[in-house]
Amino acid sequence: MEKRRLGKTELMVTPIGFGVLTVGNTQLNLPVKKGAEILRYALERGINFLDTAQYYETYPYIKEALQGTNHEPVIASKCLGESYDQMAYAIEEARREIHRDVIDIFLLHEVRHNQDFEKRAGAWACLNDAKAKGLIRAIGVSTHHVDVVQQMVEIQECDVLFPLLNFKGLGIRKGSGIGTKEEMEQAIIDNGKKGCGIFLMKAFGGGNLTDSYQKALNYVFGIPDISSVMVGFGSIQEVDDIFDYWEGRMPECYNPDVSHKKIHIDQGDCEGCGLCVLRCPNHAIFVNDKGLSEINYEKCLTCGYCAPQCPVRAIIMW
Repeated sequence: MEKRRLGKTELMVTPIGFGVLTVGNTQLNLPVKKGAEILRYALERGINFLDTAQYYETYPYIKEALQGTNHEPVIASKCLGESYDQMAYAIEEARREIHRDVIDIFLLHEVRHNQDFEKRAGAWACLNDAKAKGLIRAIGVSTHHVDVVQQMVEIQECDVLFPLLNFKGLGIRKGSGIGTKEEMEQAIIDNGKKGCGIFLMKAFGGGNLTDSYQKALNYVFGIPDISSVMVGFGSIQEVDDIFDYWEGRMPECYNPDVSHKKIHIDQGDCEGCGLCVLRCPNHAIFVNDKGLSEINYEKCLTCGYCAPQCPVRAIIMW
């Protein structure tokens, strides 16, 4: 697979990346060896760009996949922390757990609005210092928010952006409300003009757009200045599918069947603590008339961020 330069960085990435979240315990919860097998297969087929995060707890999959190989993928990780110390710990944890002296990309994870970026000034300062020390090659933010992407146009230290975009605009936020795909497209283009490297998440809307598989991919690859799109693979077949698409072998009518993949809250186990409601970035979880958490599937992106918050593991994907 071809490689593209990521903005003004020296990093060369494949247009398809592997979102490692999918194999971890917040989604498919595959055994480490099984998840690493899928990851290694993608690397052997030519994908060289991996996205992970401290929150995902998927470093063991990457470590296992790379063990005994010559693969040197570009790795992006992220941290939800606000303080300098929290980010410093996250960087050292990634270096230790993946067995790498340098992490290619490290991001502020899920910046929700302009004030959130300012609130995390300590973590941002740490990223800048770590880059200056040579522990990180590029820094930036991941976000679902148009206003954050717009803000990054003015932040010269931001090397890379990892925003959400899909052809239906599912999950795009703006402040406390909803943003549009047109607004996100323009914000991405504006960042591209300053040389910011951009890779995308949620091209399939967390699985909700997979019945329009090729339309979804055609859309995101039609946006200027996109270097790569992260895709969550849960099987060898899904890796083969993306290569069939990329190499032009996929029949026009083909769409993979992932209709069975949904987040589910077991009402028998739910204790109504509300932690999942607070954690959901797209406000897709609500408290029903029984005082228990329930999912609005029209809003759910199947990101799995809610699952680790549940103290009784009532949230599962099936």
